[in-house]
Amino acid sequence: MPDHPHVLFVDDEQMLHTLFTRLFKRLDIRLTHCMSALQAVDLLEEHDFDLVITDFMMPDMDGVELLAHIRETYPSIRVIMITAHANVQHAVRAMKTGAIDYIPKPFSTDELMERVQRLLEEEEPAPTVPAVAPKQSSTDAADSFIGEHPSIQRLKEMLPLLSQNRAPVFIQGESGTGKEVLARAIHQASHRAEEPFVALNCATLPSELAESHLFGHIKGAFTGAVADMTGAFEKADGGTLLLDEVTEVKQSIQAKLLRALQEREFVKVGSSKPQSVDVRVIATSNRNLQEAMEEGAFREDLYHRLSVFPLTLPPLRDRASDIPRLVAFFISKYAALYGLPEKEVSDELMQDFISRPWPGNVRELENMVQRGVILSADREVILQEDVVNDFFNDKKPSSTGAADFVRAGKTIEEMEREMILKTLEHTGHNQKEAAKRLGVSARTIRNKLTKYREEGHIPK
Repeated sequence: MPDHPHVLFVDDEQMLHTLFTRLFKRLDIRLTHCMSALQAVDLLEEHDFDLVITDFMMPDMDGVELLAHIRETYPSIRVIMITAHANVQHAVRAMKTGAIDYIPKPFSTDELMERVQRLLEEEEPAPTVPAVAPKQSSTDAADSFIGEHPSIQRLKEMLPLLSQNRAPVFIQGESGTGKEVLARAIHQASHRAEEPFVALNCATLPSELAESHLFGHIKGAFTGAVADMTGAFEKADGGTLLLDEVTEVKQSIQAKLLRALQEREFVKVGSSKPQSVDVRVIATSNRNLQEAMEEGAFREDLYHRLSVFPLTLPPLRDRASDIPRLVAFFISKYAALYGLPEKEVSDELMQDFISRPWPGNVRELENMVQRGVILSADREVILQEDVVNDFFNDKKPSSTGAADFVRAGKTIEEMEREMILKTLEHTGHNQKEAAKRLGVSARTIRNKLTKYREEGHIPK
């Protein structure tokens, strides 16, 4: 092992950064971490690393694209791929692109540290082909969507019918209700399960590059197009493409998206040659689609093309009976991930969970359970103070909390501005997190801030 080896860890789970920093320090291994592959590209230019550990699924470019960049630019750096979405396709892509090891989540921290030490000590480590899960049946896939509430049971009963065809599915629901989880369950129960599942968050696409991310571009198509780019439709060929928050795609791109769905072909930016594609499209949105269509923000013909199977996921507050099952599932998941003993929550904390309004839905519940698992350490019971205390900013809202924004003489626009700015303040001006808490898209937050600057409400 080199003296004081330097490892780069790339994952969008902030809590893993803290955990791994502590674990690697014990082994005298220096750790640098970041939240995205694009940040990793910059760090690789600035520092020398002995090993990179990267997640597979990330919002801007995925782990395989980062791996390909490392193999081409820094061929001596070894790469471990980790992911919560392990399947045959991911494993094959990772190993073919040059990953030295591949670890599916959940994994124990002891297992990860052992592999890291072994790879740093080996001069020419041989790639380890991981064990991957077999193709899921529709029953297995349905079981991956946790819940026994009648609304969830109906979705599970529909899953076999939804999965065994290529017709588009449109999933509506508030932010954090599990739209992507349902989309993955549909994919895993289908005959496409061993083919790619590509998720594209339309709300975070730069407007000038949205078409390239969807359909790709050829070298020289525009200033800055220094190489060919493979778009989401081509990446998902043979498999499933999830268009998350599809209502955020601008009108000019919606027309091209409609054509791709109708003709089953697309044209890369800068090219005139159509490419055929076999893709099952699943789209999601947390917006009121009727309002979006009436406002002209979303094409009605595109909605009807996407919504052969329109589904709606209920908010967590409407299926509170599922909370104990979800809590147990997340405890098992994170106890295994962090190498901690199985736990349960105290009666007081469970009652708190059941009575909460959960504006962030299942995602918010998962985050709180993850926090509780970590902070309870080796204890077998997660207490309320492990999750809810003055150190954190997500204490249970008081009955008057929402009303603080409603005061005589204020317009709705003023109340909206105050709510957005207050939420940004509470999230440390993290626009993505503020958007999640408010149940809107990150693009909406950006547009609102631009407007507030132009109107002089905040500094330019």
